[in-house]
Amino acid sequence: MDERQTPEPSGTPRVDGSESDPPSGLAGSPDPAGGAGGSDRAGGSDRAGGSDKAAGPGRGKRRWLGALAGLVSAAVLFAVAELAAVFFGPGSSPLVSVGAAFIDFTPPWLKDFAISLFGTADKAVLFISMALVTAVLAAVAGMLAVRRYALGASLVAVLAVVMGVCVATRAVNSVLDLVPTAVGTLAGLLALSWLTGKAVEAGARAPEAEAGAVVPQDGAAATEEARSRRSFLVAAGLTAAAAVVVGIAGRTFSAARNTARIARQALKLPAAKTPAKPLPAETAAPVQGMPPYLTPNPDFYRIDTALVVPEIDPADWSLRVHGLVEEEFTLSFDELLALDLEESYVTLTCVSNVVGGDLAGNAKWLGYPLRKLLERARPQAGADMVLSTSIDGFSASTPLAVLQDRRDALLAVGMNGEPLPLEHGYPVRMVVPGLYGYVSATKWVVDLEVTRFADKTAYWTTRGWSARGPIKTASRIDVPRAFDRVSAGTVAVGGTAWAQHRGISRVQVQFDGGSWQDAELAAVPSIDTWRQWSYRWEDAPAGRHEVRVRAYDTDGELQTQDEAPPAPDGATGWHSITFTVE
Repeated sequence: MDERQTPEPSGTPRVDGSESDPPSGLAGSPDPAGGAGGSDRAGGSDRAGGSDKAAGPGRGKRRWLGALAGLVSAAVLFAVAELAAVFFGPGSSPLVSVGAAFIDFTPPWLKDFAISLFGTADKAVLFISMALVTAVLAAVAGMLAVRRYALGASLVAVLAVVMGVCVATRAVNSVLDLVPTAVGTLAGLLALSWLTGKAVEAGARAPEAEAGAVVPQDGAAATEEARSRRSFLVAAGLTAAAAVVVGIAGRTFSAARNTARIARQALKLPAAKTPAKPLPAETAAPVQGMPPYLTPNPDFYRIDTALVVPEIDPADWSLRVHGLVEEEFTLSFDELLALDLEESYVTLTCVSNVVGGDLAGNAKWLGYPLRKLLERARPQAGADMVLSTSIDGFSASTPLAVLQDRRDALLAVGMNGEPLPLEHGYPVRMVVPGLYGYVSATKWVVDLEVTRFADKTAYWTTRGWSARGPIKTASRIDVPRAFDRVSAGTVAVGGTAWAQHRGISRVQVQFDGGSWQDAELAAVPSIDTWRQWSYRWEDAPAGRHEVRVRAYDTDGELQTQDEAPPAPDGATGWHSITFTVE
């Protein structure tokens, strides 16, 4: 066992280079209280559980050098693992698998809090949080290793086991996907052993004494200490640089092997057999600063459970349709493109959207009607749900009746005139008007099982969310923004409302608690999209004002005023903001 101990000087150096007897209380001298003195200055007085009361500058330096060694070793571990993961499955990366496991076990209230606080940046925040936790654990492992290597290595081994469990339990992984974690852990342990050895050597050159004592150091010792410290820093720097190079190589090889991205760039979608009708004039509200009626693909919100976007070569993609059906079948990507595809404008909304939130987007989709796919499968009596599953294991429960009615529920391959972006489900996803995305908009879909709600549950329904998820009527104010300052005179107010597959028939606004006023509604191509609205407030007085909005669907039902959080079936309440006229 490597005890990481360093030689202990026999006495305190004199200025003339000779040595005096050790002062009372140091190693080898009797303790005034009758006990043994002897703090193990270089090796660590608390190795066997004692207190570290006499920690001198040498021990403190070793700890900080050890922390740096731990951080660099962690960089080596993950860089090597990420490079190795290029040659295995997409879920073999330990970082990705740990993050995915964290998402899986996140309670709904914490998920909603993260989305409400960080929006579509929630995954970036998760990665940053994981990096900070990893850095702290790596530093602790390094500080333990300079005292006793086995302690630091044991902590690394425990963390490696945790990462291995996360990798092994991912639905898309096999036993072979543990190889990157194992290889990375071995590389990290070797780096930790080498660097902590140098850290101990560098720290051993520093003299130690009781707290408050001054220990002189001759020029030769100081030179040797500086040389050892430089040697450690050079070793740490070279190791860190090697980790960076390996990490860059992993990213480069991953990009070169990304057949999904290459195939998408080369894909030319067929023309729709049933193209969407031209958009009516004036679908956009005449208010400066309003979002576009069609959301550009880069701006479309993304909320899903995939920490890293799945990369699927369409040549390898297939969809299995099975369960309580008369005819089970499998559909390839080429077979899907050869079918009679249709275009439709559909607004999607996330159930985690808070009142007034922006987790909604509108696009023109190209795909094959799901009702026709089900007509081929011929569901059996008693079936009432379709469980759709993504390649990464996510699943959604969609009412069978919704997929069989006349709404434009699609197995989509295109978005706003181009192949689906990778982050929005390439090569194939589901688009279903009138349902929140968590029960209908499965990305990277590879499996459709016709079943019953009584027999199967989906990803979020097992976590306490509603099983069916119909979209609630919602409205928001887009212009002005909260706390804006606008010029006196006529104030233009604009916003968006939606009630997919019911449509919006009326929107009203209220200023400072006064009477409700009807807003002007923009045109829409169907009841499956959002609707923009506007209102001109003439002669708005100077000062601070509050504006509220509410909407009615085409059945005449008023959006509920009762405030409720997103869980378990969507947020409710009337959106309001304050702004200042000056």
